[in-house]
Amino acid sequence: MKWLLQIMTLGAGLLMAGTALASSQVTPSDITPSDDDEPILTLIQDRERHQRSLRDIEREHQLHDVELRHFEGLEGVFTGVRLGAFLQAEGLDEARRIRFIAADEYTIFLTPEEIADKGFLLVTRFDGEPLPADNLGPLLLVVPDEEEAVLAGEITPTHWMWSIIEMRAR
Repeated sequence: MKWLLQIMTLGAGLLMAGTALASSQVTPSDITPSDDDEPILTLIQDRERHQRSLRDIEREHQLHDVELRHFEGLEGVFTGVRLGAFLQAEGLDEARRIRFIAADEYTIFLTPEEIADKGFLLVTRFDGEPLPADNLGPLLLVVPDEEEAVLAGEITPTHWMWSIIEMRAR
């Protein structure tokens, strides 16, 4: 009887672990890309500046969904594009590093290796709606594979950046 209880406990643990993993699974999205052509992002490389709108970002790249809880409190479906694919399509993937700048001038730097290893999602929407500038928008970076570790305080969320308005390739 004791072994049956142990098997049931193990099975429940595996079920919960499977559920936790499924919650951060990135899948193709059914959301219709935006028609909003207002510039929200500036890309800079070799002193050339290019503006990108929500329409540009969403129409030119495959949208993906992930259900997760952001450490700042948002919990639901985050929709966006794979950061690595976005940078490659924009010709920025060969840079030694990319500088991400937020509206409040907070900055992080990422190398191509970090971007490839971490599976970043450049989020354009939350629960189907564009991210407003006063609520983590217009663009947000999340690392779905790090959700549990970030929420548990095991790793710092330094790469989970919000209010992104500029990317500079160096």
